[in-house]
Amino acid sequence: MKIRTAEPEDMAALRAVADAALTFDSGAALVDRLAAPPAGRRWAVLAADDLSGLVMTSISDRDPSIGHIDLLAVRPDVQGSGRGRALVETAQDWLRGEGATVAKFAGNPPCYAWPGVDVRHTPAACLAERLGYTLERTAWNMTADLATADLSTAGDVARLAAAGVTVAAAPAGERDRVADFVREQWNETWAWESVNAAGLHYAVRDDGQILGFAAWGSRPAWFGPMGTAPAARGLGAGRVLLRRCLSEMRDAGLGAAEIGWVGPLRFYSRTVGARTERVFWLYRRELG
Repeated sequence: MKIRTAEPEDMAALRAVADAALTFDSGAALVDRLAAPPAGRRWAVLAADDLSGLVMTSISDRDPSIGHIDLLAVRPDVQGSGRGRALVETAQDWLRGEGATVAKFAGNPPCYAWPGVDVRHTPAACLAERLGYTLERTAWNMTADLATADLSTAGDVARLAAAGVTVAAAPAGERDRVADFVREQWNETWAWESVNAAGLHYAVRDDGQILGFAAWGSRPAWFGPMGTAPAARGLGAGRVLLRRCLSEMRDAGLGAAEIGWVGPLRFYSRTVGARTERVFWLYRRELG
């Protein structure tokens, strides 16, 4: 079986393969997201010659010695035939050629599909271990039911206004100032996600000082990233930012919001009734 670099005319078929194989996500949407990475990223789409499977791979945006297996999908009717292994081994060869000394089955922020291997994708986890990858750490997502979550903000908005704080939306094309704040307070990864999100909200004092932000849609149907500066702690701005984003997601026709790569479980559980649902294993191996 031959593995080759995918051509632009192959992408429609490969999007269909991803949709058929990735039962917990929109595979086509993930392929599209990964195919529009930050400027300067080195990445590749490799495919089985019969277009029955694909792997998307990239070099880390932060450390060029690290490569990522970003997405692997094999058409269900030919799974178990060795295509997945051949695709990953070819991706590893591509990564070596780009100078990587380590490969990870893990997301390459800011433009990634998942934190790692969804534990429900048992064949992918088995393949990673068979190829010499070892478990590095675990990550998890939470889910908020947008039909039942309390997304009210009126009382909090009034209280913030009395304290001289406004919460506003940042339309696409008008996000540079918020992105600068995110970059200064956190990192370039979150700044890129904020600029490229479907929705972005921020809290700002009357004097123009930005205090916090929240974004959604930098990955399909996912909420995040979100952060508040130390000056905003205790004001309750984070609760408003979260609920405004989730309300916007509900208005967009989504029934649930996936809160990605979660840190503070208690905040999301108390604020919108979110529950921990998806768990990911992040794998790593040397490429000697």
